Amino acid sequence: MYDKWNLPRRRDKIVQRRAVTAVLAAAALLLTAGCSSDDGGSPGGDGSAPSSRTSGQASPPERSGEQTPPAKGSVKVLRTVATGLKTPWGLAALPDGDLLVSSRDEATITRVDGKTGKKTELGEVPGVSPAGEGGLLGIALSPEYASDHMIYAYFTSASDNRIVRMIYDEKKPSGEQLGAPDTVLRGIPKGVIHNGGRIAFGPDKMLFAGTGESGDTGLSQDKESLGGKILRITPEGEPAPGNPFPDSPVYSYGHRNVQGLAWDAKQRLFASEFGQNTWDELNAIKPGDNYGWPEAEGRSDEGGFHNPLEQWSTGEASPSGIAYAEGSIWMAGLRGQRLWRIPLKGTEASAEPQAFFEGEYGRLRTVLPAGENRLWLVSSNTDGHVEPKDGDDRILELEVS
Repeated sequence: MYDKWNLPRRRDKIVQRRAVTAVLAAAALLLTAGCSSDDGGSPGGDGSAPSSRTSGQASPPERSGEQTPPAKGSVKVLRTVATGLKTPWGLAALPDGDLLVSSRDEATITRVDGKTGKKTELGEVPGVSPAGEGGLLGIALSPEYASDHMIYAYFTSASDNRIVRMIYDEKKPSGEQLGAPDTVLRGIPKGVIHNGGRIAFGPDKMLFAGTGESGDTGLSQDKESLGGKILRITPEGEPAPGNPFPDSPVYSYGHRNVQGLAWDAKQRLFASEFGQNTWDELNAIKPGDNYGWPEAEGRSDEGGFHNPLEQWSTGEASPSGIAYAEGSIWMAGLRGQRLWRIPLKGTEASAEPQAFFEGEYGRLRTVLPAGENRLWLVSSNTDGHVEPKDGDDRILELEVS
């Protein structure tokens, strides 16, 4: 059965795997008309969509009861952790407080000292083929990282998007610390646009991946395809036990381009998603549900589709990473160039979304929990859509409430 998903039946020990030769494919950035792609908007569009509101990582510590957060929150920049990053995309926090950040276009993973901001390159991930929105995207640490020192990565190859895992050996010289990649899942459709790319281990220690439909809208409703889905697999790449469709890694479908994954204190999953030219979405994810694309963009009166809990015009959001903290989902906006706070009551918004940093730090790519009432926030101004400023790209540490 797993051959259908191109899943290997047997894996050798990772340390024995030979590295795949890096293949770099040049491709011109394609932006289709009316497409909210990685730049978060229709090329040449006026952004005059309707008003913003029409009504990996581990789960945070459980709190007693479930309290509704205040309608208004606050954000304070505590410090700039690091500057001078090139096309940062994925972010993972090491147990000692240092950070790992992936570079989409350079296909490298860099360690950032959490105190000094010093950058040390672990190495280049072989087999990455950067082009358009593709390249080295999300990264996540193994749930057993303390013992296996394994880093998982989602990237675009010459033929597909795939998920690999690599041993991180800190004893080796800088630039040579990544072991040979072991492919755990291949065959995710690739394109110049809509490659998805966010991965995160859930509270159940299963690996979740947000994928895109690669510009082929029909894939989102095709449950036999890995495109336009949220996937749930074991650390070894098998369909995870309890998935809604037998022997399938598909967890939910009908997505256009999933960019963010986060769990609340009750272990409920939320996901952000690029719309086309009208609505971007924040969704509460239920296994097996259909989120509507391409039949529905944003809320729909048609039966059978799971409506988003919030939606925004593409000029206000074009969301990428999300994180949960202080009773709210925090959502990074690319084209919107702002950080959104969405206070929650269960799987519904308890108040109007609130925007911070509008235009202050430019495009925002990734947000990650950094401890109690703290977040890491990563900008994305070197990805070819805007003119970078001095110091771009950067990681900020935030205090939020």
